[in-house]
Amino acid sequence: MSTGLQVIFIEDDELVRRASVQSLQLAGFDVTGHGSVESAARAIDASFPGVIVSDIRLPGASGLDLLAQCRERAPEVPVILVTGHGDISMAVQAMRDGAYDFIEKPFASERLIEAVRRALERRSLILENQALRRELAGAGQSRIIGRSPAIEQVRRLIANVAPTDASVLINGDTGAGKELIARSLHEISPRRDKPFIAVNCGALPEQMFESEMFGYEAGAFTGAQKRRVGKLEHASGGTLFLDEIESMPLSLQVKLLRVLQDGVLERLGSNQPVRANLRVVAAAKGDMNEHVADGTFRRDLLYRLNVVTITLPPLNERREDIVPLFEHFLLDAAVRYERPAPLITDRQRAELMQRDWPGNVRELRNAADRMVLGILDDGGAASLDTSTQSLKERTEQFERAVIAQALEQCGGAVAVAADRLQLGKATLYEKIKRYGIVVKGESSER
Repeated sequence: MSTGLQVIFIEDDELVRRASVQSLQLAGFDVTGHGSVESAARAIDASFPGVIVSDIRLPGASGLDLLAQCRERAPEVPVILVTGHGDISMAVQAMRDGAYDFIEKPFASERLIEAVRRALERRSLILENQALRRELAGAGQSRIIGRSPAIEQVRRLIANVAPTDASVLINGDTGAGKELIARSLHEISPRRDKPFIAVNCGALPEQMFESEMFGYEAGAFTGAQKRRVGKLEHASGGTLFLDEIESMPLSLQVKLLRVLQDGVLERLGSNQPVRANLRVVAAAKGDMNEHVADGTFRRDLLYRLNVVTITLPPLNERREDIVPLFEHFLLDAAVRYERPAPLITDRQRAELMQRDWPGNVRELRNAADRMVLGILDDGGAASLDTSTQSLKERTEQFERAVIAQALEQCGGAVAVAADRLQLGKATLYEKIKRYGIVVKGESSER
């Protein structure tokens, strides 16, 4: 096996140890044998990439002592105990104390191999979740998933515009992912180490809008007991994201325009100008020209905001993005809920592609959360339930999703993805073929 997973087998009887290690090696496992817990202990810590099989009765520390050590030092490493007939009750108690499984002597090699295989599948899922958690923590939430022409165009626009200070207007339906685009613009810009401040203009009551945006001095109005810095000032040096910009009160639009033109603002209750060096990224639903025509939005402000316009189509207009997005959300949910990530079947993929997703990416993410939590989808898609899947099916689903995501992140570079996944290139190609994964630019890799 080229999975990188290992097996430690502890048995003081040399003949039994040699025979068992050989059986596991012939089954394809990477195995090391030890005659005592003390001999094996140096190799075991929380990062150990495998499982431990240990006899209970050993000279020196026992298998139960080993289990206690692992629960303290490496609680997620599966421990399989080997027991004689008289130790069954002891082994059952050990299971309650956290042992993964126990095998009764004398045992057939098939019984040992199957127990180790299941334990390694579990360890593999845990390690994949840990790796994904680290990756998500490092990458933040700004990766743009998808391979549709529309998303490729969005990526190109972001790459071209992000290094500048040009104002950007993002147009798209509710839930399409407009804030993700704004964060991406910020995180690859020279302002990435400064604040990213998001304001939903539609969620702020009009009477609070000015104080929230511009801040105020102590005593500016009843209840203003101390100075407060507003969103505009807080974002200085960084990026201000104004979502649902079409909802901004008309009276505030002229004040925002002055900030954008002059780079200064005044807090409520103050005549002292404050410098505000910020980049504004706005997002809107629908045609902003219609709001200008009906008098609810200033034309001069719109011109100032839409130096560059990024249009984000609804999900049902870029259906080739649905499955990659859904699989990414499954992995993300698996990390957040500390559950195994299921892998969707071909039937489920077709079903996902056929649905309209009126809530767009947000609705798709919620569906992925429900699937990971084992809740039947409320859209009538009972086939998205995975509660009847075997462990093998769920493991394969998780593996496919991880491989597909790695390839997406590497731009289809199989060699790079193989290195990241710690797989041989030939092995990765075999898995790509088996899971029917479409690889962008695959032909150039061979």
